Amino acid sequence: MNSPEHSDAGHRRSRIDLQDMIDSERSEGEPMHLPLFPLNVVLFPGMMLPLHVFEPRYREMISHCIETKSPFGVVLIRKGKEVGGFAIPQDIGTTARIVKTKREKDGRMNIIAIGARRFKINELDYSRPYLSAHVSEHPIVDEQNQTTAALGERLRPKLLEYAELLSTVHDTKMQLSRIPQEPKMLAYMLAIALQVSNEEKQQLLEAESVAQLLRAENKILNREMLLTRYMLETQSELNAMSSGPTGYIFSN
Repeated sequence: MNSPEHSDAGHRRSRIDLQDMIDSERSEGEPMHLPLFPLNVVLFPGMMLPLHVFEPRYREMISHCIETKSPFGVVLIRKGKEVGGFAIPQDIGTTARIVKTKREKDGRMNIIAIGARRFKINELDYSRPYLSAHVSEHPIVDEQNQTTAALGERLRPKLLEYAELLSTVHDTKMQLSRIPQEPKMLAYMLAIALQVSNEEKQQLLEAESVAQLLRAENKILNREMLLTRYMLETQSELNAMSSGPTGYIFSN
């Protein structure tokens, strides 16, 4: 995957449509047929996904989605590779809406898609050059109660602190857009920001409710911030030990 350049207008449009894309979930169990893009990435609702599309089968798939203004599904690869034969995907994925495209002269495409809604694979379809599936919408349970509100209040400052720690580690400013007040949107932002394995991110994506997702993220944040602080402290101590008057300590 490569990150293509995109205009401010396209970015603004994706932000405007984002809430509608996530909130307009169908009822659970309503079936649909969806082309799939198995990747080594977990896509969450609200997450921006830049893709460089070069395989002929996926160029065909993306062209179809552009022409019909329809989404495709992003699923984490369980077994197999992104390039080549059909990969075996996880059962839960996220629909992606294309918000910007740029075609190259050789037929390749750079696209930007935005994660919209969760789905569950019911049956894989191998009848096309690209993988597709019969799927059902799999919306997260959004309790919208005092419990999720309290969890959100607890996690907002932790997210800011986590971003500061990551900025220090990588010596670069981690950019966070406005932190949402709504617990569901906050939970998705946290899931996107967490620097953990795809396996752990997939578990977050599969959370049944917003409260369950926020609780899981709280545990992960506590662990990751503890490890990051320890790493920074250890590095600081090592730097102090290795510096003498000339910048180095020489062995006898």
